[in-house]
Amino acid sequence: MRKIIFTALTLGFAAAVAQPALAQDKSPTSFRGFRLEGNVGGDRFQSQGVHRDKLGYGGTIGFDGVINDKIVIGPEASFWRANNWTENCTAATGGTVCHKSFEEFGVGVRAGVLLTPQFLVFGKGGYVVNDQRKNLTSPTGQQIFYNHGNTTGYQLGGGVEYTLSNSDAKLPVYIGAQYVYSQYSDHTSRQRVMGTIGIRFK
Repeated sequence: MRKIIFTALTLGFAAAVAQPALAQDKSPTSFRGFRLEGNVGGDRFQSQGVHRDKLGYGGTIGFDGVINDKIVIGPEASFWRANNWTENCTAATGGTVCHKSFEEFGVGVRAGVLLTPQFLVFGKGGYVVNDQRKNLTSPTGQQIFYNHGNTTGYQLGGGVEYTLSNSDAKLPVYIGAQYVYSQYSDHTSRQRVMGTIGIRFK
């Protein structure tokens, strides 16, 4: 957790330093400045060769700058969880193995291209931490093994965004859709397809 907090602070400092230079670009788009968004959609946690699909939700905070009227780039930090968590259970020698996933936190960089001043296509990548629990119970219900802790990994994704407000709005509103894949170091993974609604602080 200390690593992800340090990385988030570093990205925030980089955004603050870059903001004056990027602010010189006066192109007619609202895809600049700090943004805050909510995310909701489908979540698939995969472990032990099986998966479970659930509804998930979270949020993202980030900073975007515009380069040459077309390129949008900046850091972001995200939070995600499946509703009531997600747990996969499979039969194993000596009992049943259950693998449960809790919150996911991530930091990374997003970069995209403005097809129009209101429409953005982007890709993203970064570092993630997922809180997980794994346990083995015997057929009689006796707990044989238990482990609860954080696992780290990487995240890749992409999507689209559309601004509903014009570039003169004080708090431009935008909507979007995206797909994100997370691969964790303990050979588990997560996929999510999300809808987005957010605002910008210019």
